[in-house]
Amino acid sequence: MTNMARTKALVNSRPFAQIRDPRNRRPISAALLVDLLRNLVFAYFILRHLTKAYRQLRGRGLIGSSVSLYQYTRSTLYGWFLSAPGVKGKVTAQIDEALGKLETKMVAHGPGTTRYLALPERGMDKEEMLAELTKLAEMPHSKWEEGMVSGAVYHGGDDLIELQAKAYQMFSVSNPLHPDVFPGVRKMEAEVVAMVMSLFNGPAEGAGVTTSGGTESILMAVLSARNKANAERGVTEPEMIVPKTVHAAFDKAADYFGVKIHHVEVDKKTLKVDVRKVARLINSNTILLVGSAPNFPHGIIDDIPALSALAVKHRLPLHVDCCLGSFIVPFLTTNGFPSPLFDFRLPGVTSISCDTHKYGFAPKGNSVLLYRNRALRAYQYYITTTWPGGVYASPSIAGSRPGALIAGTWTSLMTIGREGYRQSCHEIVSTARFIKSAIETSFGDDLYVLGDPLVSVIAFSSKTLNIYDVADTMSELGWHLNALQDPPAVHIACTKPTVAAKDKFISDLKEAVLRVKLKGEGAAKGDTAALYGVAGSLPNGSVVRRMAEGFIDLLYKA
Repeated sequence: MTNMARTKALVNSRPFAQIRDPRNRRPISAALLVDLLRNLVFAYFILRHLTKAYRQLRGRGLIGSSVSLYQYTRSTLYGWFLSAPGVKGKVTAQIDEALGKLETKMVAHGPGTTRYLALPERGMDKEEMLAELTKLAEMPHSKWEEGMVSGAVYHGGDDLIELQAKAYQMFSVSNPLHPDVFPGVRKMEAEVVAMVMSLFNGPAEGAGVTTSGGTESILMAVLSARNKANAERGVTEPEMIVPKTVHAAFDKAADYFGVKIHHVEVDKKTLKVDVRKVARLINSNTILLVGSAPNFPHGIIDDIPALSALAVKHRLPLHVDCCLGSFIVPFLTTNGFPSPLFDFRLPGVTSISCDTHKYGFAPKGNSVLLYRNRALRAYQYYITTTWPGGVYASPSIAGSRPGALIAGTWTSLMTIGREGYRQSCHEIVSTARFIKSAIETSFGDDLYVLGDPLVSVIAFSSKTLNIYDVADTMSELGWHLNALQDPPAVHIACTKPTVAAKDKFISDLKEAVLRVKLKGEGAAKGDTAALYGVAGSLPNGSVVRRMAEGFIDLLYKA
């Protein structure tokens, strides 16, 4: 046998693990194949991380990326420090002390307080029950009836509440999960969506749903965008781009649904989102752009037309959060107030959230989420066809829902009507403009208004005083305002009760500023100043987070 014949015989006798290279007919060993696959996997991971690094640098720039890295490192190291032996115990003791003081304020344990920790052996009769309800209703609370609370209570008048109560009574057992059993609720819900759609200039093919509130509306909008991107573009690492001032519900949605969220800085003067920075962050994983009309902290309407143009250019959904603006923003123009375009008249706007339970004066627990078309709405549905209990389909997070709330919402919209909402818009926005003007002209350098708010929220801060001391002093005077951070500020969200209290607000604000000045810098800090002073001074939010967890725990302490 020749040498060539021996070689062929030897090659042909090799194990199956050796494969011939068709180009040069030399065998490739299993080890070489494993090395090749390992190198390919390694190259894939290197390429993946390089792609992420490129996106980070492109979106945030070298300086912005360096700042983010510094802040992350600083926060992590400080977190380790707080967990160190000796430090952890002291921090825990201080948190427990603060929560103990908070419990004293929140949980009623005083004389005359009866605690019900188990079912009564015998149920209360009607008179006993009404007496207990009266005691609960008369517990000391903020003076919202006098307009001394920022937002929180969106009161449409006693006559409307009476009608809502009757509607609730008539539909108290109804559930839209069963439209064949409760056809009236199905009709009212569809009409609520249609009426709100008309306010926001929705197209003929527009669609929507009602939800339990603004947070659920936002959750569903993000879920729809995520599912759409996955189904149509195969996106498995979704990202959304939002203004820094957007509602925290978007962070909740990102956390719930596994979406990376990019917070974009706002212009320091206008407080509107920097659209150029939004554009830099867009990549193949982007599923959603977001703008507010207006935002919660400062009452500023983002540049929705510019965001719309960006959404059209990149073929991306754009959600406009109008939960707070609700039934105010659509009526600005008819009242002669300035109003930029923000609704479905802009081609890039694909969804809008609107809280009917705010300036729509509907009962708490109702919001509407609108889509440009039914296909977008369908991406938020949950449907399963394999459940032994039958085919299950629901439009949003909840299964069973209170039909009574839908009835109360429908009653509110039908009772007030366009003219009623136009009038309430005029009263509320005029009040907000009065407060804005008074702060700008009556406080010198002590207070200033943030940005140019057009709707119902006025945020203000100070360059000479600790604004949280001002907030605490306003609390001493009976006011309940919202404290803001980054930058430190306070805001008042005007409602119908605020209309009659606007002069008192300015008068008390002057008194609060004077008291803070007289106290001086060395005075003891109130609750707001202490909490936000700690939050602003710590590079790691774990302490404030533990305080927040403790606060939530107290909500359920009987």
